[in-house]
Amino acid sequence: MSDTFPAGFLWGTATAAYQIEGAPQEDGRTPSIWDTFSHTPGKTEGGATGDIAVDHYHRRAEDVRLMADLGLNAYRFSVSWPRVQPTGRGPAVQRGLDFYRGLVDDLLDHGIEPVLTLYHWDLPQELEAAGGWPERETAYRFAEYARLVGEALGDRVRRWTTLNEPWCSSFLGYGSGVHAPGRTDPLATLRAAHHLNLGHGLAAQALRSVLPAGGQVSVSLNPSCVRARTQSPDDLDARRQIDALANRIFSGPMLNGAYPEDLIADTARLTDWSFVQSGDEALCKQPLDSLGINYYTPAVVSASTDPTAERHDGHGASDHSPWPGVDSVAFHQPPGEVTEMGWSVDPTGMYELLMRYSREAPGVPLQITESGAAYDDKPDADGVVHDPERIRYLHAHLSAVRRAIDDGADVRGYFLWSLMDNFEWAYGYTKRFGVVRVDFETQRRTPKSSAHWYAKLAATGVLPDVPLG
Repeated sequence: MSDTFPAGFLWGTATAAYQIEGAPQEDGRTPSIWDTFSHTPGKTEGGATGDIAVDHYHRRAEDVRLMADLGLNAYRFSVSWPRVQPTGRGPAVQRGLDFYRGLVDDLLDHGIEPVLTLYHWDLPQELEAAGGWPERETAYRFAEYARLVGEALGDRVRRWTTLNEPWCSSFLGYGSGVHAPGRTDPLATLRAAHHLNLGHGLAAQALRSVLPAGGQVSVSLNPSCVRARTQSPDDLDARRQIDALANRIFSGPMLNGAYPEDLIADTARLTDWSFVQSGDEALCKQPLDSLGINYYTPAVVSASTDPTAERHDGHGASDHSPWPGVDSVAFHQPPGEVTEMGWSVDPTGMYELLMRYSREAPGVPLQITESGAAYDDKPDADGVVHDPERIRYLHAHLSAVRRAIDDGADVRGYFLWSLMDNFEWAYGYTKRFGVVRVDFETQRRTPKSSAHWYAKLAATGVLPDVPLG
C-alpha cells in the first residue's frame, strides 16, 4: 500500500462555532439552544458553557496564522445561525456576517480554502421555542438562512455543507437528551430526523439558486460502523435495527429518495410517519458534489432482553435511550485501546464506511470531514505537549483512508478534529481533541507534537512514520 496521497488532496482541520467562538451576545447574536442548554444546571460537566470557549471571535487572525504555520490547505468551520439570523427569521445581521467575511478573507489570504458548514447544532433558541426540528417549519427557516449566507459569502466560498451529523441533532438532542435542547421524546426524535433531511434538501436547493458556477454542496454524516457481536440471527437483526436508525434514516432519503421499509416497520408502534408529506423524500435527495463522512469508533451490538444492558453506545449518560423503537439491543465495549472518551480505537471501521459509501453513492467524491481522538495530554516542564497516542491514532486512520483509496474509494480530503482544544459539548472542557493545546485560563495556543506531524503530512502528502516512544 502506498503512503502517498493523491495530488490535490485537502489537508484540513475542523471546528464548530459554538465550541470555539465565545462572544455569545456581541454584534447582535442571540441565544442558541446550546447557550440555553449549557446554562441549565446539571446539563454539562462542571457547569461549563461556551460563553468564552477559546475566544476565537476575538482571536480569529491568530488562529488563521496557526493554520497557515501548519501548512493546512483547507479549514472546515461552521457559521453560528443566531449570529447571522438571531431569531431564525428575517434579514441577516450584517455585523454577524462581517465576522465570517473577515474569516474567509483571512483564510484566502493565507492560501487556505474555506469549507463552510451551515449547521453544527446551534439552532436559534426562538426556533426551538416554536417547536424546533420536530416541526416542519424549521426546515423552511433553515433554507432561508442558507440562502442568506449563500448570498453573502458565495462569491468567496466554494465548498458548502448543509448539516453536520444530523443523527446527533435528532437522536441526542431529542431522544436521549444529552445534547441541546435536551428533550427525551422518541417521536420527536424521528420527526426531527425527517425535518433535518428535509432541511438539507431545501437548503441545497436554496444554495444552488444563489451560488455562482463552481459552488459545491455537501452534507456531513456520522454513519456508524455497526457490527454484530455474533453471527446469530438475533444479533444480526440487532445490527440491522441500529443500522437503520444510525445510518439509513439519513442515507435512505438523501441518497435514494426513500426511507427504508424496515425502519418504518421497526418504529410503527411510535408513528405512522404521516409527518412525511408527499414529495418530501424526493426533495431530500439533492445532487451532492461530495459526501462528508465523520468517523471515530465502531459500534458492537447484540440482542438482549436485559433491561440493565447498555443502550447508549458511548454518547453520554442518560436514563433515556437515543434509539426510538428499539428495546432489545445492547451495546458492547470492544476489547483493546480506547481514547479518553472511552471509544474503541479501530481504524478498520473507517475503511469499511468509506467502501460502503463508495458503493451506496457511486460517482460522489467522499471527504473525511471529522476524524480524531481525545487524550489527556499535558505540557511537560518545558511547555512542550507530546501526544504520541494521537499521532498513532491519526497514522492508523489515515492508513485506512489510503487503503480505501487503493481499493477504489474516491476520497478527496481529510479534516482532522480538531484544530484546537475547545468546548466539548456536554463534556465541557474535560476532553481535549485538538492538535493545538489551549490553556483555557490564558487562551494561550501551543501546537502539540501531533500538529507538527500533521504539518509534515500536509506539506508532503506522504504519511510520516510514527515517532518512537
